[in-house]
Amino acid sequence: MSSLDDKINEHFAGYVVRKDLVKAVKGNAIVPTYVLEYLLGQYCATDDEASIQSGIETVKKILRKHYVHRNEAGLIQSTIKEKGRYKVIDQISVTLNEKTDSYEAIFDNLGIKKVAVDSGTVKAHPKLLVTGVWCIADVQYEFSEDARTSPWRLETIKPIQIAKVDYEGYKDARGQFTKDEWIDLLMQSIGFNPEAFGRRSKLLQLMRLIPFVERNYNIIELGPKGTGKSHIYSEFSPHGQLISGGEVTIPKLFVNNSNGRIGLVGYWDVVAFDEFAGREKTANKALVDIMKNYMANKTFSRGVNPMGAEASFAFVGNTDHNVPFMLKNSDLFEALPAQFHDSAFIDRLHAYLPGWEVDVIRGEMFTRGYGFIVDYLAEILRHLRQEDFSNRPDQHFSISEKISTRDRDAVYKTMSGLLKILFPAGGESAEDVGELLQLALESRKRVKDQLFRIDATYPEVDFFYTGSDGEKRRVQTVEEQEFPQFYHKKPARDPKQTPTDGQNTDGDVIEIDADAPSPSSASVTTPPRLKEGHFTFAENRKGVSFEKLFGPYTDGASRIMVTDPYIRYFYQIRNMMEFVEMIIRRKSPEDQVSVHLVTGPHDGDIQKQRELLDSITGACTGSGVEFTWAFDTTGTAHARDIVTDTGWKIVLDRGLDIFQAPVRREGFNLGERLQEHRMVKGFYVTYVRK
Repeated sequence: MSSLDDKINEHFAGYVVRKDLVKAVKGNAIVPTYVLEYLLGQYCATDDEASIQSGIETVKKILRKHYVHRNEAGLIQSTIKEKGRYKVIDQISVTLNEKTDSYEAIFDNLGIKKVAVDSGTVKAHPKLLVTGVWCIADVQYEFSEDARTSPWRLETIKPIQIAKVDYEGYKDARGQFTKDEWIDLLMQSIGFNPEAFGRRSKLLQLMRLIPFVERNYNIIELGPKGTGKSHIYSEFSPHGQLISGGEVTIPKLFVNNSNGRIGLVGYWDVVAFDEFAGREKTANKALVDIMKNYMANKTFSRGVNPMGAEASFAFVGNTDHNVPFMLKNSDLFEALPAQFHDSAFIDRLHAYLPGWEVDVIRGEMFTRGYGFIVDYLAEILRHLRQEDFSNRPDQHFSISEKISTRDRDAVYKTMSGLLKILFPAGGESAEDVGELLQLALESRKRVKDQLFRIDATYPEVDFFYTGSDGEKRRVQTVEEQEFPQFYHKKPARDPKQTPTDGQNTDGDVIEIDADAPSPSSASVTTPPRLKEGHFTFAENRKGVSFEKLFGPYTDGASRIMVTDPYIRYFYQIRNMMEFVEMIIRRKSPEDQVSVHLVTGPHDGDIQKQRELLDSITGACTGSGVEFTWAFDTTGTAHARDIVTDTGWKIVLDRGLDIFQAPVRREGFNLGERLQEHRMVKGFYVTYVRK
């Protein structure tokens, strides 16, 4: 186990499970993850390998014996008849038979209906009346001569979930972990290997948890297929309900006028709409109107009296085009059905999670480490819904007065959710709050900027916040930095619209100085060619390459000195090789260029480091570029810069290590071949004329 796994088992003994065990026991049982982890938590909550293997076999035996497969329903029914009573694991729902004034259960996989249920069971588990709930149930069979009486009877039922959670103990244990350790623990809890994700990518994954900790929170995530958008809502919690296909009726979602029974919003913490996008889809206008009212006011009405609920909405769907296409020709909500591509509906969304920043899920991204039993974490998150952390950021920052009340409420709700997830007991620093506030503002700004494109009556808003030092910190979305030539103009479908003055329309890397005015009035230019300047690059953006960053500044140089103490690992040395390749491509065939690297030794595997650096020297033979390198033996070189004999000095806070470390995989990947298709880490570059 890793040191983090040791720490997790020490402070959360009995509430964690090794995440790769779920696949080991699932087999062909079509049950949610929280059901399997509930069973694994009963028998595999240990770090002893022998006990784990024994527990896995026990869980497999339970599933083989009691989980009902649809194609074996007849056999299980026969077993219940012959034995008189039998325990099953199935999805159960309950309806009221008004003719007999009795409750009747339906077993989804077992295929039996009209199973008698006593009112005490229904009162104890009201969700049975709304939708199916996974349970361990004792089913009894008693034949009666009366044809009106069903032979099936539900004797006992136990929803598969943890019965009691020590919230104070959870908060105390949180204090034993650093912020980074806690983020990694949560990533492992939702099944992912933290090492496969950058910092921003981790936070985007954890944003999917906010609807579980915040009441009446509305979030949308649109992006490419296969990024796991609906996983959290279908597998993570027994308190969330995923509606497949994105279509639902008013009675099922809100209230049935015929009997007055409240719908899904009254029983579930989160209602998620899967496959929500699709321009060819249609939606009931009355449903859309009720949804808009509920999302804004937390109430709905189809009769005389309004009703309230606290369910959060999550909308997930696939985009048809990439981001620059949408920004140039339409907007980032273009994939929504026409009835939902409505400014009033969109304005009620608290956050837009950029699904195009989330990588397609691959096998190597899953963890083998320990994480919370998802049902335990689900209960903790549900408890946190009672708390309100929205004012905690005010201790360190103040949000722009120009932001509307609706925008401010959206930002505060996102902040409250993030703080509950990461700092449930408080203790966050100003730096921590600043990082999260930036993300919360950006998530709402993405909504507001698109509203301005869709409906001209919405004004442009300057999103910024101010620290205790009085400095204004303006917020930009990643796609705003990456595609400013499209971001700040109306889409092409409006023939009257022309690019705003100062906007660049070529394909160069484009940045806005951190001290510049707001995006609405800033002069947006390419990084100055052969001019001094300072530029920042947001984490997760693409379109950045050595060619665009360094090419113009190294042209004409005959000697280039690269100082970077961290050219150690393979991917870092690959960056060095790609820098040399860039020099070879740009220079004239007859020119000779010397490139010298000063770096630090890799104590873990210095021999491999030497071999790889020497291989660059060998690869340059006959190319007109001479590559040499040396270790900084004094250990005093901490600078990361590139200096040319033409008088330019390029300072980078990360050296050449600006790209997120690649996840090794089989086959081909554009990010492996082209730098412009790799996500970058957050970094800055400064050009100085010596």
